[in-house]
Amino acid sequence: MTRPNAGSEPDPWRAPVIVAQIPDAGLHREIEASAAERKAMAEVAGLREILSAKADFDVVPKSGGRFQVTGTVRARVGQTCVVTLDPIESEIDEEVDLMFAPEAEARRLADLIEEGQDGEEPPEVADPPEAIVNGIIDLGRLATDALFLAIDPYPRKEGAVFEAEVTAPDPEDHPFAALKALQDKKKGP
Repeated sequence: MTRPNAGSEPDPWRAPVIVAQIPDAGLHREIEASAAERKAMAEVAGLREILSAKADFDVVPKSGGRFQVTGTVRARVGQTCVVTLDPIESEIDEEVDLMFAPEAEARRLADLIEEGQDGEEPPEVADPPEAIVNGIIDLGRLATDALFLAIDPYPRKEGAVFEAEVTAPDPEDHPFAALKALQDKKKGP
C-alpha cells in the first residue's frame, strides 16, 4: 500500500505487533485511534476531521515466517461536499486481508512478479506480500492505509447534483467576429 505521506512524516496511528511474540494460534487485536491520532490522520488525509477510527484484526502465522492479517477498519470522517461545500460525514467500513513476509522475501516476491509483467498483461497476479519491518507489523499503519484508501475523494451531500450553468452563445461572439466587423466596415452602408 502506498501512503499519501509516505516517507515525509511519522505514522499518526501506531499499534505495533512484534511478530516473535505472536502465538502459534494467532492473535486478535482491537484498536481505536485517540483524538490526537485522529486529528493527525485528518491533517495527513486532507479531511475536515476524523470523528472515530477503530479496527479489529486477526494476525495468523503461516509457513515461511509469513503472517496473514485480516479484519475490518471502521471510521466516521468529516468532509466537505464538492458540490455544495456543506460539511458532511461519511462512514467507512473497509475489509482488510493482507499477507506479510520477512523483508527480504517480500522484496524477492515483488521482483518476481514485476519480472513476469514485462510488456504483457498477465492473468490476475496476486499482490506481493507486505514487508515485516524490524520484526514488527504495525496494525495502526495498516488501519490508516485502509482508511485512506476507502475515503471518497469527491464526496457529495445526498441529493447534491452538479449542474453546469449553460448560457446560449452570443452569435456575435466568435473567433472571426473582428474580421466580420472589418468586412462590414469596408462594404459600407
